[in-house]
Amino acid sequence: MVNLVHDLIYHSANRSPEVDALCYQDQTISYAETVKKIDQLKNGLLATGLERQDRVAVYLEKRIETVVALFAANAAGGVYVPVNPLLKAEQVGYIMSDCNVRILVTSAERYKLLAKILPACHDLHTVIIVDAAENCHSDPGFNCLLWNDCITAGSAQKAHRVIDSDMAAILYTSGSTGKPKGVVLSHRNIVAGAKSVSEYLCNHADDRILSVLPFSFDYGMSQLTTAFHVGATNVLMNYLLPRDIIRVIEKEAITGLAAVPPLWIQLARLDWSNVKTLRYITNSGGAMPRNTLDQLRAALPKTQVFLMYGLTEAFRSTYLPPEEIDKRPDSIGKAIPNAEILVLREDGSQCAPGEPGELVHRGALVSMGYWDDSGKTATCFRPIVSKQHGLTIPELAVWSGDTVRMDEEGFLYFIGRRDEMIKTSGYRVSPTEIEEVVYATGMVGEAVAVGVPHPVLGQAIVLIATQRKNEMLNDEDLLMTCKRHLPAFMLPSHIDIRQGDLPRSPNGKIDRKTLFNEMQHTFMENDS
Repeated sequence: MVNLVHDLIYHSANRSPEVDALCYQDQTISYAETVKKIDQLKNGLLATGLERQDRVAVYLEKRIETVVALFAANAAGGVYVPVNPLLKAEQVGYIMSDCNVRILVTSAERYKLLAKILPACHDLHTVIIVDAAENCHSDPGFNCLLWNDCITAGSAQKAHRVIDSDMAAILYTSGSTGKPKGVVLSHRNIVAGAKSVSEYLCNHADDRILSVLPFSFDYGMSQLTTAFHVGATNVLMNYLLPRDIIRVIEKEAITGLAAVPPLWIQLARLDWSNVKTLRYITNSGGAMPRNTLDQLRAALPKTQVFLMYGLTEAFRSTYLPPEEIDKRPDSIGKAIPNAEILVLREDGSQCAPGEPGELVHRGALVSMGYWDDSGKTATCFRPIVSKQHGLTIPELAVWSGDTVRMDEEGFLYFIGRRDEMIKTSGYRVSPTEIEEVVYATGMVGEAVAVGVPHPVLGQAIVLIATQRKNEMLNDEDLLMTCKRHLPAFMLPSHIDIRQGDLPRSPNGKIDRKTLFNEMQHTFMENDS
């Protein structure tokens, strides 16, 4: 039985040891070889003095050593902390200090970038370098080891005992304000997520899943865990250009691909005519624009499209089955297997069909809260009224902060994030609703609506949009088109037309916070 995260890959190795587990560039290793490497590093980690539940940070691009390090940390009894490789030294230092990282796995080049911040990480005792050819310099505060020395030095050691309710990972997610928050996941959370997702995606051992999203993103980590649960092959990729993704899909006979809306917008414009093996694609991290969805379905008529909704605090909440897309393309679907999704009023009572309320997630995927932040944890993880009378221990659920509605058949529709809703002229306006109308015009490449402070309106609606490739976009033409589809109170007060892509967060989503700060600064300068 699979109860712990590393059991996912060990179990598949027992069933099919010779099947390819990981591919990266010109390297391919089997499940048996992967488990051997995990065991070697597990022993090396224990030899450095890793204690039960110690945090092990992995600051690497996607590569085989990255996967081995993550699962070896769990196999030893520790907790892995995948750090987005796009983060800068100061951001990495914050994460490592915040969750008291004891061991860091990184590359020689990244080690140099971190040289100034590592001495301030007072809990750090060991750095493991994956690609250095000679001894690295040890700081007085910690030891520096080479990967090869680490995996050969440690003799077989007994791992710390762990149960499925213990911590397995801490994933840092950007908040709407302040520093990133560390979401603590248990072994049970991650294993339940792998089982649930692989069930509705119908994953099987013949699947070849392409990983293009960072492992620090729960959606990216899911590509590993679902593949390992069913004994499939995971192909790792650090792409530079979207067209590189299509080339790898063709070369590696990829059957499954996950991406976020900004990447799908770029991919939808490319030539998919030589792609023959893609069984399914998935979207999460925001709503996929309708015209992008239509383009992808036209280009990939034999590929199933799964539209999904999730949040790191509960991993994945809903999915829309491909057969429902024509009937309700704007829906985020129903609850994933082994989860219940409620739509509740502020007092905790159930909303009526069609009534907006907060999406609340209960079940095995509800995480363990935010690392060392009882205030934020109490805000997001709150009791719900149990339907099971006689229970005296309250059940905690994730209160998402997202406003949704549920129709008569139980399908959910996203309205907006509570912290992104625009309050203008006494109205609460969903930026998503504006963006969907703008995308439907076919005039823009990307679009984001934000609300900036305004002395009369409360907030003024600002639309930031990019030009489509080789096409000119005029703000007056776009505004006139919006007027035909939006009421006056939802019309942008200002439209900012840009060339190129909008700024991205480390997880590949459009960075709304940066855009908001830019436009707020612009409006303040204009007022002065």
